[in-house]
Amino acid sequence: QFELVESGGGFVRPGGSLRLSCSTSGFAFEEYSIGWFRQAPGKEREGVSCIGSDEISIVYADDVKGRFTISRDKAKKAVYLQMNSLKPEDTADYYCATVNPIHLIAYGRCDARDHWGKGTRVTVSS
Repeated sequence: QFELVESGGGFVRPGGSLRLSCSTSGFAFEEYSIGWFRQAPGKEREGVSCIGSDEISIVYADDVKGRFTISRDKAKKAVYLQMNSLKPEDTADYYCATVNPIHLIAYGRCDARDHWGKGTRVTVSS
């Protein structure tokens, strides 16, 4: 069964850090590009960061560059999002999903495919 499960969300003060995890099962993890997306209250879902199966193809949204770092662990079949210098505007539900590898590698775009996790909430507030 194709599954992605997010964890690591929570409440943090501005300037703080969180590390999100996306644990996967039921598919050949090493063959898939995976991304993080977020949806803030009242806003559309947006791509945050994606990483290819090659671990080299990586993109970030402009507003998280330099603050967030995506990584993946083949042995654990997991993708991580280290989030530093968090801001109130980072408050959102964060989701991991499989992404289109061609769009990622050829165009540097983070476009979700068919499989999503249920999300984890991040709240940044003073």
